[in-house]
Amino acid sequence: MRDAGPDFEEFVTARGPRLLRVAWLLTGDAHLAEDLLQTVLAKVWPKWRGIAGENPEAYVRKALVNTHSSWWQRRWRGEVPHGEVPAGASVRDAFASVDLEQSLAAVVRRLPPRQRAVVVLRYFEDLSVEETAAVLGCRPGTVKSQAAKALSMLRTELAAVPGLREGGERHAQRDFA
Repeated sequence: MRDAGPDFEEFVTARGPRLLRVAWLLTGDAHLAEDLLQTVLAKVWPKWRGIAGENPEAYVRKALVNTHSSWWQRRWRGEVPHGEVPAGASVRDAFASVDLEQSLAAVVRRLPPRQRAVVVLRYFEDLSVEETAAVLGCRPGTVKSQAAKALSMLRTELAAVPGLREGGERHAQRDFA
């Protein structure tokens, strides 16, 4: 392999946390996100000299989506264990915002992979419709229709999230509306 040079290290140092966030939003699991990012960076490293002059973050982001998609297609998607959500306490819970964030992330993870990728790229990464279409390799109209379907499902699912009505409703509507 060629030496990718310090610019690759600088890129990973500077953009790594943001790319790890994208990976976590796609996988919903911190360990899988780290594995996904590490796998993609290992694939990108030998090609770095050709990628670095363009838009390397967009290239790596697209590689994250594509690699996650290939993992998802191979993975068994049967029973997923989970516990019961505890009833809301009358005392203000210091961890309520974390619980709400986890509930929101769980709802996003229930989206089909294509819709989840659209939601992550459009609303968490703040990409335009055209940029999202370029990353996913589809037409802008596909991004719009997948986003509409995803947002409809999210609105339905979020209505059932405990604690959302208690101050989190505005936050959820801002993020997913």
